[in-house]
Amino acid sequence: MTSRRSPKQQIEELREQLHRHNYRYYVLSDPLVSDAEYDRLLRRLIELEADHPEFVTDDSPTQKVGAAPQTGFDVIKREKPMLSLENAMDREEFVEWSERLVREVGEEGRTDFVCEPKIDGVAVELLYRDGALVQAATRGDGTNGEVVTENARTVRAIPLRLRGENPPAYLNVRGEVYMHKKDFDELNRRQEEAGEKVYANPRNLTAGSLKQLDPKITASRHLRFAAYGFGGAEGVEIESQWQFLEAVREWGLPCSPHAGRCKDIDAVIRFYERVLEERGDIPLEIDGIVVKVNAFTLQEKAGFRARSPKWAVAWKFPSQEERTRILDIDVQVGRTGTLTPVARLQPVKVGGVTVSNATLHNEDEIKKKGVLIGDWVFVRRAGDVIPEVVAPIPDLRDGNEKPFRMPKKCPVCRTLVVRVEGEAATRCPNVECDAQVKERIRHFASREALDIEGLGEKLVVQLVDHKLLRNAADIYDLTLESLLPLERMAEKSAENLITNIKESKETTLPRLIFALGIRNVGITVAETLAAHYATIDELVRAKQEEIAGIYGVGPVIAAEIARFFADPRNRRVMKRLAESGIRGRAVALVSSKELQGKTFVFTGTMVRVSREQAEAEVKKRGGKAVKSVSSKTTYVVAGEKAGAKLARAEKLGVEVIDEEAFLRILGEEQ
Repeated sequence: MTSRRSPKQQIEELREQLHRHNYRYYVLSDPLVSDAEYDRLLRRLIELEADHPEFVTDDSPTQKVGAAPQTGFDVIKREKPMLSLENAMDREEFVEWSERLVREVGEEGRTDFVCEPKIDGVAVELLYRDGALVQAATRGDGTNGEVVTENARTVRAIPLRLRGENPPAYLNVRGEVYMHKKDFDELNRRQEEAGEKVYANPRNLTAGSLKQLDPKITASRHLRFAAYGFGGAEGVEIESQWQFLEAVREWGLPCSPHAGRCKDIDAVIRFYERVLEERGDIPLEIDGIVVKVNAFTLQEKAGFRARSPKWAVAWKFPSQEERTRILDIDVQVGRTGTLTPVARLQPVKVGGVTVSNATLHNEDEIKKKGVLIGDWVFVRRAGDVIPEVVAPIPDLRDGNEKPFRMPKKCPVCRTLVVRVEGEAATRCPNVECDAQVKERIRHFASREALDIEGLGEKLVVQLVDHKLLRNAADIYDLTLESLLPLERMAEKSAENLITNIKESKETTLPRLIFALGIRNVGITVAETLAAHYATIDELVRAKQEEIAGIYGVGPVIAAEIARFFADPRNRRVMKRLAESGIRGRAVALVSSKELQGKTFVFTGTMVRVSREQAEAEVKKRGGKAVKSVSSKTTYVVAGEKAGAKLARAEKLGVEVIDEEAFLRILGEEQ
């Protein structure tokens, strides 16, 4: 639908919105929109101004970066502005950027790039004279920045004096101040305990920390620094981005350990895919990669736009945080009876997936975050984690919002709910509640438990609703005759399910313990228990005090185990499972130490063994099986269609072996 507003009106409205968002983001550190939404607004303004250059003004957000600095700090004016970067939101836009680069500099533009993860922090500029730090300033609007030297001096990663015998007489370094995720979580925990403000994300906290009037507060925040840009130097010749990174490391300034040099565009694409895959393992917040032409002569040849260099681009990852509205808050009941509030959202695309629900964890969490039904909120989805509401945006409230109240009765079975003193969870005490029954059976059949393929959530709901299942033991009484009348159940599907149910009887003790669904007993605790008890009967007979003494278990979990096995209903189910032929064979979790000290990473499709079996064999022999490749990895085992992990291994010089070589290491090659 075409807008009735003139291009000039649209441009003016976008400018006003972006100026307001710049102020909230850069000055107040309290944004109203997600980064992705801001990028969309800015890109729309760039497009409109490109089509209508007669309406471009000097104060347009397209002509500068950020916002004017707040009062309270001295302001410096730069001769060489700290520019922003053009964004590429997907592979197609990145390829378009690379093709434009070739048009600017010729065929030389096809080779030699430096790539780094794009750190989500606060840009600063450091000035060193005769090796000593003399000034630190924020980016501000690019030209004008706030002097935060005293606060920067408290950041341990920033050296007060450069290392080496002959540091440059003058050095200008641009970089990012940021915070590790674990430090952010720990500080928020302390804030919560003290009843103080809890921060929405590490970037906001970093920005606020750099602008503290008391440097002692900044010093307490565990800030870090990574150099990424060269602003100039005297007494030293630096000719490329890679040479700059190597030089500043020698002078004592940290750079990203994940930076890489890529010989062409295909190598850049592989770098992007690898970093995206390993994003969850990187200890800081990143939202893409930065790609730069390596040679400074080519950078100079490519030149600049008003607000960004033509020789660099930020290739963004799919957004993990977006803004949307809470339409309502429902309550779900889990397998242990816990009532979990779930926000029903105005659908929004986050990280490439449309999200319409997000967890709110519990009643206390809702109160702590100050979330109301009807609020505009930020929603985050990291990897495969269930989407969650990050924080409300109080400034967008219109007065129609209302508070959430936990129901007094279970929304499924109408039993009065309970909340144990000292616990955050509200629970339905009725173990026969249909919601709990469905979740317990679904858990029992899940991949890490009995792994009954075909017995998924929708079928479990049908089976419970048709009174065919009330507990896990009932699964082994299912027949073709009982399955065929169900909706969308073909004869072949029913036969396959019966076969899978029979095959699930041959399981291991750790899987069986985990499948029982004992509160607080995850797969790791299940493996620990299986290492101490040879059979499920031994675990049932074990005394609570004995279980509590096992390293990795403790008194809380031991009490839950004792409570579970003391329940006559659970004992009856376990008796029926045993009668069905399910006992759980013992597994020697560490049967030898032949692979002790060795670390394996598996990539691609294995043929003779599954990846899960391969990892189990490594652990059984005392080795480690991890998900990401590093310089400490001993072997990368590459199956068919191996992905980015293989490229990472080749770059780091990690030994790559195929499945046959892996089996020879295990002594199982035939």
